[in-house]
Amino acid sequence: MDDPSFDIGARLLAMRKSAGLSQRQLAERAGVPHAQISIVEQNKSSPSIATLRKILSGLNVTMADFFEPERIAPEGPFFAVDELIDLTSKLPVSGAHAADGKVVLRQVGDARRYNLQILHETYEVGADTGEACLEHFSSEGGYVLEGALELTVGDQVRVLYPGEAYLFDSRLPHRFRNVHDGPTTVVSACTPPYL
Repeated sequence: MDDPSFDIGARLLAMRKSAGLSQRQLAERAGVPHAQISIVEQNKSSPSIATLRKILSGLNVTMADFFEPERIAPEGPFFAVDELIDLTSKLPVSGAHAADGKVVLRQVGDARRYNLQILHETYEVGADTGEACLEHFSSEGGYVLEGALELTVGDQVRVLYPGEAYLFDSRLPHRFRNVHDGPTTVVSACTPPYL
């Protein structure tokens, strides 16, 4: 569920100022237009996962640190459902993406400690990681549990169904989209961690 009390713009502004960066400096570090930082900080637009992750890379901050800075990841080796770290439910679905569904990413344990990020991903009907493709220095793979996931990697596009999987170099531009009439669920891994 969305957390209406979580102010993405205010959190980004506080972190940027704490880092001693101007909007322009953060935009240059993150490789995004200067105006995009201002728009997100003023809550004029809800960023896609790809856009928010790109902005946070300029601060060298993970999404887990951004949304739950006080949370300490359980040690493991076993994790209950309520111990998975929520990376995305506080991202509102608004503006141009209001008709689209949410992407819910939940992380297993402390990804940085193990240099491996394992995610349980749920894509609601119409959910998409964003028009801007993700690109990062990692390798990632996943397995579709239910639904139909359209995956774009570079110039290749394929719809994956339950039992099908993927593995690729994450430096290639990529995007995930639910093309099923119900939720799509995936279990994925990425090393080194990205989100």
